[in-house]
Amino acid sequence: MSAVRGLRKLSRVALLGATPRDSLPDAIEHVAKVHRAHHPGADLRPLRKAYMLAESSHRGQMRKSGEPYITHPLAVTLLLAQLGAETTTLTASLLHDTVEDTAVTLEQVRREFGDQVCYLVDGVTKLEKVDYGSAAEPETFRKMLVATGNDVRVMSIKLADRLHNMRTLGVMRREKQVRIAKVTRDVLIPLAERLGIQALKSELEDLVFAILHPEEHSRTRELIREHNSRPDPLTGVAAQVRRTLREAGITAQVLIRPRHTLSVHRLRLKRGQLGDCDFARLLVLVDEDADCYAVLGELHTCFAPLVSEFKDFIAAPKFNLYQSLHTAIADEEGRVAEVLVRTRRMHQVAETGVIALGDPHAAAETAPDTAEGGALGGTADGAGERTDPTRPGWLSRLLEWQSHAPDPNTFWQELRDELAQDLEITVYCAVPGAERSAGGALPLPAGATCVDAAYARLGEAAHRCIGARVNGRLAALTTVLRDGDALQLFLESSHGSPSGPSPEWLHHVRTPAARLAIREWLAAHERQEQPRNGRCQEQPRNGRRQERPVHGRRQEQPGYGRREERQAEPAEHEGRKGHEGHRGYEEYAENIPVVPGHPGTPVRLARCCTPVPTDAVTGFPVRGGAVTVHRDSCRSVARMASAGRLTLPVRWEQGEAGCRVTLRAEAFGRPHLLADLTETIAAQGAAVVSADVEPPREQRVRHTYTLQLPDAAGLPALMRAMRRVPGVYDVTRSVRQTAPN
Repeated sequence: MSAVRGLRKLSRVALLGATPRDSLPDAIEHVAKVHRAHHPGADLRPLRKAYMLAESSHRGQMRKSGEPYITHPLAVTLLLAQLGAETTTLTASLLHDTVEDTAVTLEQVRREFGDQVCYLVDGVTKLEKVDYGSAAEPETFRKMLVATGNDVRVMSIKLADRLHNMRTLGVMRREKQVRIAKVTRDVLIPLAERLGIQALKSELEDLVFAILHPEEHSRTRELIREHNSRPDPLTGVAAQVRRTLREAGITAQVLIRPRHTLSVHRLRLKRGQLGDCDFARLLVLVDEDADCYAVLGELHTCFAPLVSEFKDFIAAPKFNLYQSLHTAIADEEGRVAEVLVRTRRMHQVAETGVIALGDPHAAAETAPDTAEGGALGGTADGAGERTDPTRPGWLSRLLEWQSHAPDPNTFWQELRDELAQDLEITVYCAVPGAERSAGGALPLPAGATCVDAAYARLGEAAHRCIGARVNGRLAALTTVLRDGDALQLFLESSHGSPSGPSPEWLHHVRTPAARLAIREWLAAHERQEQPRNGRCQEQPRNGRRQERPVHGRRQEQPGYGRREERQAEPAEHEGRKGHEGHRGYEEYAENIPVVPGHPGTPVRLARCCTPVPTDAVTGFPVRGGAVTVHRDSCRSVARMASAGRLTLPVRWEQGEAGCRVTLRAEAFGRPHLLADLTETIAAQGAAVVSADVEPPREQRVRHTYTLQLPDAAGLPALMRAMRRVPGVYDVTRSVRQTAPN
């Protein structure tokens, strides 16, 4: 608040008289001093020129608080100067309201200050309500986000602008305070978090907390005041840490870093009651990355560490550039202190985020120590420009899906939902046959599923996604991904129109891009498959409806089948008489195996293993004079042989009718799967005797077919052809489970 009072005084000084040419106006002398502390070689002429234009343009305008309007752009510029922003940002900050509230035009700004300053000013200029009505606010944010996609400094200026407005929000009526605070909470605070600007985020959180939850805020402030009235036990712990590091020869600065108001409130809710060491944390600053781990080693050696509190954000930085070691230690008196260990460079980025990176368009070869672009360098892209590290992740996703949300209300709601995701993960996603590099890193919000990854990786091509492997194992598309997962996506053939997403996906996606794409597809494609008269009706890709008979009644949801409930039958029916004894076996008119020495003996194939010619088989006599034939590898053979059952040799005498076999196809559920499989079977010369489709489980479905083959030698080729059907990942001979005796 002292900074604001100082600015009021400086603004009054600036209004008293003219400023000599080429000298710095008194009102921005303090801004210039702070700026030069971060950038000693900065050219201050653009700041002088921008201030003169802003002051003359806003002259006569007053804020609702009664102050001259120029105090607002001055305060915003001072905030950014304190965070280390470079000259271009500060110049645009001084001018950020001129185009919106005065007669200054964007063309005038471009002519006098260049394209970059003009772009930044345009990016933060609000759209007029007279033109956009109720859509003005969401469309203004859309405009700012798109501008931020090219230059993150746009959002830096907006955040500083909102912070100063929140500091002076008390002059507004209560209803407007609440509305502005909610937008700040839902949109701007999450954006500050994603850009890593912790210094702005923390104060914004406290100001919103005071407006939306005044009672809890007052209670928390009272707790902090009571704590501050007593000696702080962390002072003693900090002294011990300093002594320990000094004796170890480690040069470090140990500070006590108080928690801000909302942080204290959240910790109280989490723990129920706060101890004297819970109102602050220790911050240890060192020069080199290796020193961080040296400090950690000394702390864990000389104090009792709380291992569960240890986190290494240096080896694995957060998505918003944050790096630090987190731990907690207890001294001999039982005082527990949370400790943050980082380099001074890391600390600058932790506090100011992308502001510390300076101009995202600065040449990469410029030395970071001397350039105005900030203390941190960046990686160079092919054009010799530094790559903005926030661009490939959450910002790229946001810019992609917003282009598919033309409705302002949809955009506004999806934006809030997207920003409500607190964390980000990285998965390594590969797509067979994709043009992009396989296994590329893919940033996603925490809680994202395989479906989210598919749309983030492939866009609308994800409509063809039919399955996934996560870390080498088959997984449902709705599986929630974890940081570091290796993901492989399976797509159906690109020939013809895609089967399309399942409505079920909408219940599991986390990203607006996936949600919007799925909704658009479902709205444009009516579900074509409906059950009728016990027959499966499918809409083939040529647009004509076909009917395919299936065994029993089949009722199908989009992409899935449902098996008719019926009594499972045992493989053996000893003890039954007459025709009842035939229920456990497949009936064959021809191709019946022969039992040597027993001509005319009825021979039937057991359903538990459905042997076909060339299989090694064994026969077992049953009541009624028949013989059941099992594959030698069937578990029933070992069970019955160990029980002392009589075995008979069997040989194949293949007839002209060929053979029957039962195959089981394991697949990812999708529309047209039954049609594609039966067409493939027919193309191989086999006939479908019956087919079962089980209810889907986690988007996987099992088809079981009893087939008549003209020649058993064609079975391997048939199984290979079925495996090539999109979505099918395995085809096996069906083996029924038999109950133990």
